[in-house]
Amino acid sequence: MQLADEHERMTTKAFAGLRVLDFTTTIAGPHCARMLADMGAEVIKIEAGEGEAMRTRPPLRNGCSTVFGQLNVGKKSVVLDLKSPDGVGAVRRLAATADILVENFRPGVMRRLGLGDDALRPLNPRLIYCSISGYGQTGPSAELPAYAPVIHAASGYDMAHLAYQPGRNRPDYCGIYHADVVTGTYAFGAIASALYQRTATGLGQHIDVSMLESMLTLTVMELQAAQFEVKPPPRPMFGPTETADGYVMITISSEKSFQSLMKAIRRPDWIADPRFATYAVRRRNWGDMMDGVEAWSRALTTRECLAALDAEGVPASAYRTVAEALADPQLAHRKALSPVEDAGGSFGVLNLPFRMSGADTAPASRMASLGEHTRAVLAEAADVSDAALIPSGKTASRG
Repeated sequence: MQLADEHERMTTKAFAGLRVLDFTTTIAGPHCARMLADMGAEVIKIEAGEGEAMRTRPPLRNGCSTVFGQLNVGKKSVVLDLKSPDGVGAVRRLAATADILVENFRPGVMRRLGLGDDALRPLNPRLIYCSISGYGQTGPSAELPAYAPVIHAASGYDMAHLAYQPGRNRPDYCGIYHADVVTGTYAFGAIASALYQRTATGLGQHIDVSMLESMLTLTVMELQAAQFEVKPPPRPMFGPTETADGYVMITISSEKSFQSLMKAIRRPDWIADPRFATYAVRRRNWGDMMDGVEAWSRALTTRECLAALDAEGVPASAYRTVAEALADPQLAHRKALSPVEDAGGSFGVLNLPFRMSGADTAPASRMASLGEHTRAVLAEAADVSDAALIPSGKTASRG
């Protein structure tokens, strides 16, 4: 116990001492910068006078958004007018002391503000400048506006997903923003890589992260099938299997899991059945196999079905709501949620999904109010006037 306590006292933040300027909004950029904050960086979020748009997203308590809090906990909030010379001057002074800058304006906006990579590089050659955009910083689509649902459609993801829904021809509605989270995570990884490279070169660099290309990384099988003809199985391989009172997801992706499933459904004879004996023939006869599985599962409740599958080590789960997933004792064991306080009270945020034996990855416990740190952060930036601190109202539009 003493060794554990000593280890906890010695554990620190991996990015402690790093300063980040965060010019991002919505999800992808804030998600990236929140990860940097959790790792110990001082993240200074630059906002307009009315605050970032996500501050108004429900759930709201006393005017405070828990969604905004989930994405921005641990950051300092600085309000500046980026359309004023004083505001731009303040940013330039801060950039001279920063290690990282993250922005997701539409390509060209930061340059027009006088805050592009080329303008800030002479002030700070060590600056790692990360730009997140829908399609990348250059090219025929670079300046198109883009949000996650648009990128889902443009990347082929939505149509690829639809191909696994028999009998349907209308794409799904979008409510979960995969492109934002994936892109923000790639940006975080690129920044960490640039930090490591800087230890050797002493120099920063510009990172150009594309949401379109990030989203394409999710379509591993489909990307190759788009280049080479692949005949799909007669039934999608991974989908709901009906039980007496619901559905379970069963995933058979190895010989071991196939054999374990056959034992669970009491059809060990199918292991050597010519229709299922190898992956190639099993794929062609997948519908017959899963019809047999469902003949077994429909006679059992979901709980009974999972008990039998778990006993044989078959990868399977019930279909749960997010609320049900959050109640999983495994998440409690992992301490996957942390309490955060803001002016509206307390709420839980999801921690980073990894743990490090030598670094603390937990988020901060308090959410900053709009502009809370403006004067304290800018106190070091000499000759900053109130014109920089009190925005005129609107800021440049983001893509």
